[in-house]
Amino acid sequence: MLEMALNHLVISLLEYTSTVYCMLMLLLLNLLFLLFPPLCIASQHWKALFDQFDPDNTGYISTEKFRSLLQRHGSELDPHKLEVLLALADSNSEGRICYQDFVNLMSNKRSNSFRQAILQGNRRLCSKALLEETGLSLSQRLIRHVAYETLPREIDRKWYYDSYTCCPPPWFMITITIVEVAFFLYNGVVLDRFVLQVTHPLYLKNALLYHPQLRAQAWRYLTYIFMHAGIEHLGLNVVLQLLVGVPLEMVHGAARISFVYVAGVVAGSLAVSVADMTAPVVGSSGGVYALVSAHLANIVMNWSGMKCQFKLLRMAVALICMSFEFGRAVWLRFHPSAYPPCPHPSFMAHLGGVVVGITLGVIILRNYEQRLQDQILWWIFLSIYVIFVLFAIFWNIFAYSLLDLKLPPPP
Repeated sequence: MLEMALNHLVISLLEYTSTVYCMLMLLLLNLLFLLFPPLCIASQHWKALFDQFDPDNTGYISTEKFRSLLQRHGSELDPHKLEVLLALADSNSEGRICYQDFVNLMSNKRSNSFRQAILQGNRRLCSKALLEETGLSLSQRLIRHVAYETLPREIDRKWYYDSYTCCPPPWFMITITIVEVAFFLYNGVVLDRFVLQVTHPLYLKNALLYHPQLRAQAWRYLTYIFMHAGIEHLGLNVVLQLLVGVPLEMVHGAARISFVYVAGVVAGSLAVSVADMTAPVVGSSGGVYALVSAHLANIVMNWSGMKCQFKLLRMAVALICMSFEFGRAVWLRFHPSAYPPCPHPSFMAHLGGVVVGITLGVIILRNYEQRLQDQILWWIFLSIYVIFVLFAIFWNIFAYSLLDLKLPPPP
C-alpha cells in the first residue's frame, strides 16, 4: 500500500511540477528581468562630460561644477528637468555628486535619494503649476491630463510631461484588449451566442479556460483571460482596463503594468484552484481588478496630492462598477448550472486580483521612476506572492488527491 502511494506521488510530481511550476516560474523570472534592467550601462556622452570636471578620476564632482555643467548644457534638457537638476545641486549637503548619481539623473534614471534631495532642498521650484500652462497642443493636453490622473506630486507630473514621447505607445493593454474582443467574437460566432456564453454546452470544451480536471495544462492559468462569460462580462472588463490600464501604462511603462496585470491573472486562477477547487475560471477580472485596485488605493493614499477632477465621484463610480461585476460573478457561480455536475465559473479570481493590486500594485504605482529593488516593501510583498504561488502549485499537486474531492468530469 505504501509503495503504491509513493508511486502515485512520483507520477504526480512528474506530471504537474514539470509543467505548472516551470512555466509559471519562468514567466515570473522574465517579468522580473524586465522590471530590473541592468543599471550599469551609462551614456558615453555624459561620461565624457563628467571626466572633464573630474580630471583626477575621483568619481565625484562638486556641486559648483555640476551647476556649471548644467548651465552649459542646459539646452539639451527640458526646462522642467533643468529646474529639478539645479534644485538637486542646491540641496546637496555634502557639496559633491558621485558619478553614478550624475549618470542616473542625466539619463532620467532617478534614484530614491534624488527624490529625497528634491523634497528636502532649499531651492523652490517654479511656482507655476503644469495645469496653468497655456498654448498646449491637443497631444500635450492629453499627456498633462494623464499626468494629473495618475501622479500625486507636481514635480513628478512635470518630469513625466517633459519625458513622455509616446514611444513605445501603451501597446500591452491595447493588445490584450483587442485579443480578448477577438476571441469573444469568434466564440460568439461559433456558439451562436453572445450573452451568457458560459451557459452553452460546448463552452467548456475550449482549450483556453481553466478547468480543475485539466489543471496540469499550465497555459490555462493564463489563457483563461481570453474567455468571458458573456458580453456583459467582457464589456465591463474592457472598459475598466482601457480607462485605467492605458493611462497607467503611459506613465509607468509596459513592463511594470504588465507585471501587475499578469500577476493578478495568475493569482486569480491559483486562488480558485485553492479556495474553489471544483470550479472553472474565465475572464480577465483578475488582471483588471489588480490594476484598478492599485490605482484606487494609490489615490486614497495620496488624496491631497491627486489633482484629477471629480476624484470622489469617479472613485464611487469605479467601486460601483467593480461591485456590480463581482456581484454578477457571485450570482452566476451559485446559479444552477446548465451542464451539471460542473458549476459555473468561480468569482475567486476577482479577490486574487484585488490582493495583488493593493500589495505589489500599490508599491509600483507609488514609486514612479524609482528602482523597485530599493524598496523594502517591494521585496516583502514579492516574497509573499512567490510563496503563495509555490504553495498553490504544491496544493494543486497533492491536495486534490489527498482530499479525495469529487471533481466535475472533463469537458
